[in-house]
Amino acid sequence: MAEPVTRFYNRFYDSPVGKIAIVTMDNGHDYKKPNTFSEVALQSLNEALDQILAVGDVKGMMLTGKPYIFAAGADLTEVPFITTFEQGYRIGKFGHTVMKRIRDLPFPTLAAINGVALGGGLEITLYCRYRTVARSVQAIGFPECFLGLIPGWGGCTLATKLLGPDKSLELIVFNALNQNRMIGGAKAYEMGLADRIFDGAEFLDESLRFLLGIVSGNALVERPAVEMANVKELVGKAREFVESKVHGAAPAPYRALELIEGACRWDVERGFEEENKALGDLIKSKQCKASIYSFDLVNRYAKKPAGIPEAEPKPVNKVGIIGAGLMASQLAQLFIYRLGVPVVMKDVKQELVDKGCAHVRNEFRKMVEKGRLSDGKASYLSGLLKGTPDYADFADCDFVIEAVFEQMEIKKQVFAEAEAAIRPDAILASNTSSLSVTRMASDLKHPERVIGFHFFNPVAVLPLVEIIKTQKSDEVTLATAFDLAKKLRKTGILVKDSPAFLVNRILTRMLVDCLALVDEGAGFRHVDDALLALGLPMAPFELLSLVGLPVALHVMETLSRAFGAERFPVNENFKRVVAAKKGGIYIREGKSSRVDPEVEQMWVKAGEKKFYPEEIRERVLYGLARETDLILNEKVVGGSKDVDLAMILGAGWPFFMGGLTMYLDLEGITPKVLQKVFFSF
Repeated sequence: MAEPVTRFYNRFYDSPVGKIAIVTMDNGHDYKKPNTFSEVALQSLNEALDQILAVGDVKGMMLTGKPYIFAAGADLTEVPFITTFEQGYRIGKFGHTVMKRIRDLPFPTLAAINGVALGGGLEITLYCRYRTVARSVQAIGFPECFLGLIPGWGGCTLATKLLGPDKSLELIVFNALNQNRMIGGAKAYEMGLADRIFDGAEFLDESLRFLLGIVSGNALVERPAVEMANVKELVGKAREFVESKVHGAAPAPYRALELIEGACRWDVERGFEEENKALGDLIKSKQCKASIYSFDLVNRYAKKPAGIPEAEPKPVNKVGIIGAGLMASQLAQLFIYRLGVPVVMKDVKQELVDKGCAHVRNEFRKMVEKGRLSDGKASYLSGLLKGTPDYADFADCDFVIEAVFEQMEIKKQVFAEAEAAIRPDAILASNTSSLSVTRMASDLKHPERVIGFHFFNPVAVLPLVEIIKTQKSDEVTLATAFDLAKKLRKTGILVKDSPAFLVNRILTRMLVDCLALVDEGAGFRHVDDALLALGLPMAPFELLSLVGLPVALHVMETLSRAFGAERFPVNENFKRVVAAKKGGIYIREGKSSRVDPEVEQMWVKAGEKKFYPEEIRERVLYGLARETDLILNEKVVGGSKDVDLAMILGAGWPFFMGGLTMYLDLEGITPKVLQKVFFSF
């Protein structure tokens, strides 16, 4: 579905200092549909500038957006249809040509950034001589490197010349590759992106007064000199950062580094031409296509996940958490912070309860130290938490979730004990990573109000919740789970109640093959490096430390029992490492790490075969293709998009991979292994 077309509307104000053109960007929709720049939109800008110049006596121009939105950049719905260098180059050239007309106007120009300004929406402000920003704006940035592109309508060139390489690297590269971090109005002003910052209610009036002051000569703008001499050192450090994030698998951030370094010595016209060439190369790349697909998944598809019933969700005004360990404590903080409701956390011993509560309160204290919470707010939120060893405190809870040891009998026991204490209409949820929720609820009086609600670690970072419907979960329970996930600012995906569900099953398939490769002679580091080159956010054996070796072994054993040792063998070497209570495969030494020599010693290898990186990647990717096909055939989730969305949100896979099924198709793995593709392009 095409984006609504953004138009540039002129009106003229006869001010005390002369006629001022006020240009407003508006696509005719509210803030939920941001202004975007298609070819038709840029033609509208051309026409607006023609009209302004035809008037003849204009003394200044102010450019702004509709309420809460300045502009969100290029219309990304057009990108999938661009397949040649020439098409991409022409898009870059047209954008530069039209926007440069603003830069060439013979009077002062001001961009009044009243709301979201992203990508091309931020770039157009750089063609104005002056900028103001509303303090309330929360989303300003260049997301292009996150999407397999570069800011190609002047962003790399003009931002560097305005701010210098240090700040432009922060905006264009570091922020984009740190989960597409945005900056707010205050930060934009502090960085020098804006010349003035005004509060929301009077923002446009104040911005106009500022422009009138510039025209009359009463308002002066002083900008510090830009330091360009240290660009090579800055770009070198940025290149190390890029390498740590994408491992050479995505070309866009490397191209951005070249453009920023070049902008320090090129003139503007040369910079624009190099941006045109970069767009021509990147916009047709596999990484860009995958990124746009991922962006659409997260920003559109995820907003209306499949499987939500029509039933009215129940309100959740109080939450009970069974367990007080690390995961339970993370859940307690999330529920309190996002819902603002009382939370009761229970464990078998008071000292465990006290430890869990202390962890939650300490996390709120850290948020105060980082400036994310006031002291008063932190105290209030901490006061919503109650620790208890008694189920009686769950009596008025609407939603109770267990986060105890991954053992079926323990989970069945705590569910039975909780059911005896809670209301008949309260929902019981499990955060299990692999066990059958249907079986967990099999002895309960009301199994229809039981649901799986599986978070990923770290809870505060990863936005996925696998919502597992049991054989008896009713529609109200399911609707409430989806509604609750949304209020927690998580994305819920409906998953069949099958062993290890979705993400853990895929990651365990990968781990099984990695362990087998080490058994056959490959080194741990060799395997990790080969797979990092795909662009994975974390190498498999590094990920093990985060997940926890006992948890990984438990999931592996669950899948082995369910699907057989041929598909999911339980690695004996890995069992020995877990039994030795090792925290990971590697030992940390400052910023680097090395393989634990004790792990190496206890690992009995069947051979000493040397593997090329291509062989390692082939083994793992072929296994993932086969397992994903089985997952889809078993209808664990609704389709390929659910697999991809889950890997992006639950495993942190980067946008430029396009999730798993899209990646396997684009790399030609699926046709080779399965003689088909997951998608019809």
